Amino acid sequence: MGALLALASAVAYGIADYAGGLLSRRAHFGTVAFVGQVGGLVFALAAAPFVPAPAGWDGLAWGALSGVGTGAGMLFLYRGISRGAMSVVVPVSAVGGVALPVLVGVAVLGDRPSVLTWAGIVMAVPALWLVARTRGPAKADGVADALFASVGIAVQYLALAQADAGLWAVVAGRVAAAAVVLPAVRRPVTAVVPAAACGATAALALTCYLLATRYQLVTVAVVLSSLYPAIPVLLGVTLLRERLSRWQVAGLGGAAGAIGLLVVN
Repeated sequence: MGALLALASAVAYGIADYAGGLLSRRAHFGTVAFVGQVGGLVFALAAAPFVPAPAGWDGLAWGALSGVGTGAGMLFLYRGISRGAMSVVVPVSAVGGVALPVLVGVAVLGDRPSVLTWAGIVMAVPALWLVARTRGPAKADGVADALFASVGIAVQYLALAQADAGLWAVVAGRVAAAAVVLPAVRRPVTAVVPAAACGATAALALTCYLLATRYQLVTVAVVLSSLYPAIPVLLGVTLLRERLSRWQVAGLGGAAGAIGLLVVN
């Protein structure tokens, strides 16, 4: 159950990433991101009453910290893309966002993955790099932003996994993320409904991830959820008729193998 929920998180996040990227071509990314967080907040508020949650402020605090990671990661990621090559910025942020939670999960949270799980993790990291790489010059510009973005992504995953407040943790996270992103808003966005829908889909992804951590090791849930870059690649091939590079094909094959190893545990 945990592995399936984590994979559902990856699919939802991938769809939100793909649609949000297309919207950001027509409107300022900060505005699209803010409207998306508001849409995610509406979704989380509607869904939260249906998931039992213990009372207490600790879970909400962890959820808010997760949202700070979300907002900061998003801003650094988009700034990095605006300064450097997407073929470098996206893979660095994605791989860092996986590696840091795995290290913390093992060293701090006491996760003890099996041999097969470790094999899946080892296979997933380079696969994620290859899938996220795009054609173009591999300039080093934007690497610092990508590293900061990866820390934000890691904080998002790790903090949410510690939040024992049901979906109210996701609610707190969307409020915090909106507050972090708000200063980046530049002008009104015309596509309010699509942007809000992207945010709601991203909130659904976080919901699936949060539930996955209740059944699965944090290290496994993070790795499976972080395979979301494969979804925009597949959507680009099927909907936009984009062509895959041989490295992306290899990455998709590696991701499939990693999923197989992680799901069987």
